[in-house]
Amino acid sequence: MSAIPLFEVGSDEFSAFQARLMQRAEFRDVAVGPSPPELLARAKATGDAEFAAFAETFCAGLPHSAAATVSRVIESVQAGRDQAVRHLSRLFDGLELPSNRIKVGKMDLMKAADGVDNALLKTCVEQVLPRLRKFHEKQKQASWQIDDTGGSVGIRVQPLNRAGLYVPGGTAFYPSTLMMTAVPAQVAGVKEIAVFTPNGAIEKSPLLAALLLELKLEEVYRVGGAQAVAAAAIGTPNIARVDKLVGPGNTFVALAKKQLFGRMGIDSIAGPSEVVVVFDDQADPRHVAADLLAQAEHDTQAAAIGVTDSSDAADAVRAQVEAQLADLPRKETAQQSMAQFGGIIVAPSKGFALRIADAFAPEHLELLTQAAEKDADQIRQAGAIFVGAFAPEAFGDYTAGPNHVLPTSGTARFASALSVQDFTRQVSIIRGSRELLAANRAAIESLARAEGLEAHARSVAVRFEG
Repeated sequence: MSAIPLFEVGSDEFSAFQARLMQRAEFRDVAVGPSPPELLARAKATGDAEFAAFAETFCAGLPHSAAATVSRVIESVQAGRDQAVRHLSRLFDGLELPSNRIKVGKMDLMKAADGVDNALLKTCVEQVLPRLRKFHEKQKQASWQIDDTGGSVGIRVQPLNRAGLYVPGGTAFYPSTLMMTAVPAQVAGVKEIAVFTPNGAIEKSPLLAALLLELKLEEVYRVGGAQAVAAAAIGTPNIARVDKLVGPGNTFVALAKKQLFGRMGIDSIAGPSEVVVVFDDQADPRHVAADLLAQAEHDTQAAAIGVTDSSDAADAVRAQVEAQLADLPRKETAQQSMAQFGGIIVAPSKGFALRIADAFAPEHLELLTQAAEKDADQIRQAGAIFVGAFAPEAFGDYTAGPNHVLPTSGTARFASALSVQDFTRQVSIIRGSRELLAANRAAIESLARAEGLEAHARSVAVRFEG
């Protein structure tokens, strides 16, 4: 069986593939991670009576469901604050978290950064961060006003007071995500930035620790998962709540953001990552295959999709996927991803291929076609568009400049990449004058009375009574 399936547009197999992708995008509740009995057994095995009692209460009547688990986590943090955060972190991460270690001390950061690859750190400091800042500086918006008859109306653009950055740290570590979330927050002018990352991530990723120091981000918490999102939204004695939390995470993080939206702002409810690569018979099949595998190695839920109008090109890419997969370190993950959500779609024409790609509204959309620049004009729905053979998605992931925190699961139809605007608010400023209000008096009073709001009308009229 081939590592990546081939689909003809209109076939039953193609329809089934589309159905799988739709189900993936719906973000359905799933049974993932250890079951409640397994969690309880793990807690009892520690011999810690207090921890075991907490786990017994937490697991009582809990179904093996991600959404139910997240709801129980939020309830626990609401009731138990720091103690609940500590116990939940231990329950899910398997690591003890004393109260005095919830927040990472500066000395701990310095110690964790000791083993950093200095050449890589220098690259981040001298190349990656400046490119990110240069791009995001262009996104800044200025306040403005329109003067009108002695008064004015306008907008004051101001940064959020306090933002939280979620940096994943489970099966892999993502210093790039720290840079991608921190830079727009700092460019926006956010004064208080709190970083949340799972217990153990700092110690296992010297580059992450070194970048935290370089970025002068010293409010860092050893808390990940749904409990981190709950603490960020609710607040505890050790963790002040944030105005907004941004950054990708696993299913539990995404569901917690969904459930807690309204108590704080969020950037998005991020689903698994995805790429659509449109290619023609002039594209190098090695490039196409490499870019599909770069997406598939993320996790088993990632979607790597090729779309072409050439059967011969599709076969060549398929063969390259097989060849390149052979020695890929994350081969098993990539294979599972390809089997479930990967595929090469053969369309009847390039125009049809572009319409298919646009309809997916993918997180990443690559154009490896001879007329890539022209073809890019046909795309309206994508988180980011990568134009030409020398714009692989990995360029955007790390050093291009635009943010790699992008809308997933078709939400690029209405959502955008993380930006400086995610860390600002626009406040309307209305300055009145007697002349300006008089010019609008009749309209205000008429509209207010039409809506049955007499007090609204009188609040204007009273200002013109002797």
